[in-house]
Amino acid sequence: MQRKDYRCIHRLRVRWSEADAQKIVFNAHYLTYADCAVTEYWRSLALPYDATMAALGGEVYLKKAGVEYHASARLDDLLDVGIRCTRIGASSMVFDVAVFCGDRLLVSIELVYVFADPATQTKRDVPAALRAIIEHFEAGGEMAEVHVGDWQALGRDATALRMAVFVDEQGIAPEIELDDEDPVAVHAVAYNRLGHAVATGRLLATQDGAARIGRMAVDRGVRGQRWGAQLLDALVQAARERGDQEVQLHAQCSAEPFYRRAGFAAEGAVFEEAGIPHVLMRLPLQE
Repeated sequence: MQRKDYRCIHRLRVRWSEADAQKIVFNAHYLTYADCAVTEYWRSLALPYDATMAALGGEVYLKKAGVEYHASARLDDLLDVGIRCTRIGASSMVFDVAVFCGDRLLVSIELVYVFADPATQTKRDVPAALRAIIEHFEAGGEMAEVHVGDWQALGRDATALRMAVFVDEQGIAPEIELDDEDPVAVHAVAYNRLGHAVATGRLLATQDGAARIGRMAVDRGVRGQRWGAQLLDALVQAARERGDQEVQLHAQCSAEPFYRRAGFAAEGAVFEEAGIPHVLMRLPLQE
C-alpha cells in the first residue's frame, strides 16, 4: 500500500483525547479514522449520503472490519487516511483503508459493507447505478457535470438547492432569495452521476460591461470537493465568452478565501447583505 494508490484521501490531526497511556493513538480510534474516510468517500463521489440512499432505496451497513497495525501514530501527527473500493459483490462492497503519516504506512484496514433494506436490514443487490459510479470514480472519472442554461431549463433544480442552503441553513427569507433577476440570468447547475443537483450559481450582466456572479450554493453534504470551484469556473467562462470586461460578486466573508483562490480580489469595506457580512470582489477578464 502506498499513498499514491488512493484517489480519496482524508487528512486529520491526532487529538489529545485519542492518545492512550502509552502516549500513542489508542487502537480503536483507527476505526473512527476509517469511518471519517468513508464519509469523505461519499463526498468524493458527489453523493450526499441521505438523499442518495433514499433515491437508491437502501442503506449501507458495516458487516466486517479487519485491522492490521504496522506502526503507531502520536499526538499532533498529521495523518492521511486513504480509502478505495477494491471489490463490489452482489450485495457487498469491500473497502481498503490505509492510514499514513507522511509516506509511512501505520495501519491497514479492510471494511466490508452490505447494501440492505433499512426497514428489515436484509441484504439487497448493490444498485447498478451505485456500482457504476464507484467504478467510474476508481477509474479516475469525473463525478459531477456542470450544465449552463436559462431559468426555464435549470430553475427548478437551482431553486431547490438555494432554498436548502440559503433559506433552511442560513435563515435568509425566501422572498429575498428568489427575485425577478432569475429569469434574465445565465444559470449553472452541477449534477452528480445520479442526476441530482449539488451546486448552483447565476450570472447577470451589468450596465457597465461587467458581469455579476451570485447565488453560489453547494449542497452541505458534498462541500470541500471542488464542485463549487468547478461551477465558478463555468460561470466565469460564460462571462468571458459573452465579452464581459470583468466579473464582480458579493462574497460572504466566510467564503472570501474560496474566491481569492479563484483569482478574485476584495475591494472596499465589509457590508451587510441579508443580515450576513459580505465583501465586494472583482476578477478582470480583459487585458
